[in-house]
Amino acid sequence: MAPTTDQSTPGPGSQSPQEPGHPWLVVSALANSKADAVDPLKPKQLAIRLLLGTVVILLLVGGGGAIAAERLASREAVNDAAAMTNLLADTLIAPLISDELVAGDAKELAKFDEVIRARVLGHGVVRVKLWSPEGRIVYADEPALIGRTFPLTSDQRDALNAPATRAEISDLSESENQFEKFDHLVEVYRPLWTPQGKSVLFEVYTSYDPVGKRSSQLWRGFAGVTLTSLLMLVLLATPLLAHLLQRLRNGEDQRAELLQRSVDASADERRRIAASLHDGPVQELVASSFAASAAAAKAEVSGDEALSEELRGVAGSVRTSIRALRTLLVEIYPPSLEDAGLATALRDLAQSQGRERVKVELDADLEVETGLSAIAERSAYRVAQEAVRNALAHSGAQQIEVELQAVGDQVELTVADDGVGFDAQEMFACPNHGHFGLRLLADAATEAGGVLSVRTAPGQGTVWRLQIDREERS
Repeated sequence: MAPTTDQSTPGPGSQSPQEPGHPWLVVSALANSKADAVDPLKPKQLAIRLLLGTVVILLLVGGGGAIAAERLASREAVNDAAAMTNLLADTLIAPLISDELVAGDAKELAKFDEVIRARVLGHGVVRVKLWSPEGRIVYADEPALIGRTFPLTSDQRDALNAPATRAEISDLSESENQFEKFDHLVEVYRPLWTPQGKSVLFEVYTSYDPVGKRSSQLWRGFAGVTLTSLLMLVLLATPLLAHLLQRLRNGEDQRAELLQRSVDASADERRRIAASLHDGPVQELVASSFAASAAAAKAEVSGDEALSEELRGVAGSVRTSIRALRTLLVEIYPPSLEDAGLATALRDLAQSQGRERVKVELDADLEVETGLSAIAERSAYRVAQEAVRNALAHSGAQQIEVELQAVGDQVELTVADDGVGFDAQEMFACPNHGHFGLRLLADAATEAGGVLSVRTAPGQGTVWRLQIDREERS
């Protein structure tokens, strides 16, 4: 993950020569933090998520169903209005259409109006108009419209030119509809002819209320089927999901157990290797060192100084190899880590890593109770070990300080050196951090469940800080 900066105050390692103005650079985030942890879902959580999902689906499907129901109801209302208009036109209106009526004869208009008001209006029909092909309103149940001329719409002209019944939801914004007090009406028009063959356009406006009623009916039926289907789906899916969830949790438990076993097996194997080296090659080398020293003493007594000096060199070389092997044994498996705790193991690390020109010091209470698990302590030891190695190999430091302390709910491990330092931003900008040792540090910090930070700059030394949450105690 990308490193981040932390402007917090320096930790215990701030006594290094590094200037305090440099910020902490976080190079390893808390891998097992509560915010990032993905815990298996519990049955209650599963039920809540299923319920919320069902509600969301119902809202989405319900909204879509309402739109579909309204469109279907509108289509049915338009078709019903067209059928009713055809029936009125063929049985009632056509016999009343005359050339005198189209010419505006008062008696014919009165006769036509009487029939319209008695037998047409009030049965779902709210407006009736009769148009001439020129756009003049020959008749309307609203007297103020009679005789006025309005431009015909394209649909009206098409109905006259290609005789057919047309129906639609009316656009009441037209000037011809200035007397309408409704939001929506269903408009139907069809052509009729006088005895002499003159065409007129019969237009009827019906109420939009049946659309709303029919839409509600369709929606209730649709909602009932949808709700029942979703509930059945939830009831059938819940046991299956619960079973899969349990299998997932079992798999997580098995992986955790395998990880613990692998860590334990690795520790056991390191212990066996260390024991084999200690009881075998190390003891044989010790015996060889004693034998070479005794032979050197005998040669000196016999007066063979050359042989004596050569044997002393062999004994010294063997003792050097013994020290190297014992240092390796501590690195492979520090027995004090299991027996006496992290602080004691760090003391052994400091003693074993000291060089002739490099002083490695430990500042820690050997009786400190870290409150860390065995895995966390081993990983923290690896961080300290790798940080000390890097300082010895790359920093040119003369002094390395290792510090361990318990701070509240955390354990803080710091490794500081007075070496050459480095440009942390440039280093971590490279893919894979560009340095194997740094990757080892980050991996060890992640295994410990902690946050690893660094303060460094060219010529200003380096401070590594590992912060680990202590385990809660009941």
